[in-house]
Amino acid sequence: MGLRFQILGTSSSGNCALVESAQTRVLVDAGFSGRRLEALLKDIGKPIESIDAVFLTHEHSDHTAGLRGLAKHRHLRFYANYATAKVAQSKLSRELMWKIFETGSEFTYKDLRVETLLLPHDAMEPVGFIIRTGGDDLFEPKGSLAWVTDLGHVPVRLAERIRDVELLVLEANYDREMLEKDQKRPYPVKRRIMGRHGHLSNQDACDFLHSVKDPRWKKVLLGHLSKDCNHPDRVMETIANGSCPWAIECLDPEQLIFPEIDLASL
Repeated sequence: MGLRFQILGTSSSGNCALVESAQTRVLVDAGFSGRRLEALLKDIGKPIESIDAVFLTHEHSDHTAGLRGLAKHRHLRFYANYATAKVAQSKLSRELMWKIFETGSEFTYKDLRVETLLLPHDAMEPVGFIIRTGGDDLFEPKGSLAWVTDLGHVPVRLAERIRDVELLVLEANYDREMLEKDQKRPYPVKRRIMGRHGHLSNQDACDFLHSVKDPRWKKVLLGHLSKDCNHPDRVMETIANGSCPWAIECLDPEQLIFPEIDLASL
């Protein structure tokens, strides 16, 4: 068995994905209530009792809302850097089983090799993840993915770090025209979203994808869309204008439980 990946939901309202290898199942972020996460996992036949750990990118609620509910499951381990863990724990009444990593470092969890990437976002110390598994064994083929959301601009070195993964999950948070016309958000919030520590626009995501030299991606998923200030059609229009050569999919922010991806079959 190689690496399998399934997004349970991705938008400005909540984010969570399941990574499964031969030896483990882990969640990337927990941005829905504990009860909803348990229900989503039950719906795909992989109950919370079968999950070993949660990897957290940062402390914002659309990535950590489930921690309070998940805290009752004492078998779970929560991986985060110190700054994220400190803020997240301060909001909880029960101590989580934290495993602290240093941002920019690599760590191993069972048969997963995890690289952490510092990202420019208005959180304490936000990160992205590159997750790899497998080798030359026929029964455990190589698999690699990158989870890169919540960043206001793309650091120069990021392209080189993620160019060789098979599956890339990248943020396309807002359509600039829709955000500028939005009546819900005051101007300072709009400036924050469009700032260098806010989020990537559709055009930002498109420009970045085409800036990477000789990427080895087999599939690109565009997620973390704003429900108010973006739409999958707007994303794909922007991407189409850039003539994207990879298999690419935009994830509807209104949808939960996307199809599982077996990286060995890409």
